[in-house]
Amino acid sequence: MMFIVMLVIGLASAFMGSLVGLGGGLIFVPSLLFLSKFSESFSWVTPQNVVAMSLLIMIFTGLSSTLTYLKSKRVDIYSGLVFLTGSIPGALVGVWLNSYVNIDSFELYFGILMLILASLFFVKDYLLQFAKARDVKGKKFYVHREFNLAGKKVEYSYSIIFGIIISFFVGMISGLFGIGGGSLMVTAMILFFSFPAHIAAPTSMFMIFVSSIVSSSAHVVAGNVIWEYAVLAVPGAWVGGVLGAKANQRLNSQVLEWILRLLMIIIGIRLIM
Repeated sequence: MMFIVMLVIGLASAFMGSLVGLGGGLIFVPSLLFLSKFSESFSWVTPQNVVAMSLLIMIFTGLSSTLTYLKSKRVDIYSGLVFLTGSIPGALVGVWLNSYVNIDSFELYFGILMLILASLFFVKDYLLQFAKARDVKGKKFYVHREFNLAGKKVEYSYSIIFGIIISFFVGMISGLFGIGGGSLMVTAMILFFSFPAHIAAPTSMFMIFVSSIVSSSAHVVAGNVIWEYAVLAVPGAWVGGVLGAKANQRLNSQVLEWILRLLMIIIGIRLIM
């Protein structure tokens, strides 16, 4: 029974995470926290071990979805590497902070974070107009990217310094809450850096794959991973990562953004309650 439950949680988490570039922690962590309230079988759940398991499983989610996205040339590897220079140190700081958090405050802060992120999407148009109004061409320390997306050329630019600062805090949230940082990074890429959703999600999954290796390793060293439960979710995470990436390529950007908003609002309210 435990195998089936963990397999389903791993599959659902990876599918939704890969679909919108979240990594799966937004489903995995709240699901186990919820089950721990109603089932003795999940009495082993703590903020420390559920975050550690989430990050470990996201290695497989990130790898499977990134490989799928690379085939369709939707991963901005250069930008991903730039952001990783900030998110990896941030992830290690987050892992350290996680050891000081108890389960009640963890759920409250996690829920508030989700609602804040969801609210940013309702001022997206204003933020994008502000970003487009700035003339950044020729400026130092700016990255200018161009992609061919379904036969249409898309362009976006961002400050390297601002990107690294944002990604540091994204990494810290990832290590602290075990959400892979995708919910923050995809939001930042879309709202602040004008990334198309179809580029932001794949690039986020690439980053999640790399950063999850670092942050989960820190949790392994700290002894936070319960291996007998973690390995049960790995097969579902791998399959879910592939299916989510394929579904992403069939949906338009607005649909993906609304799925992202609704997920954040529902999970945020549930955790706060």
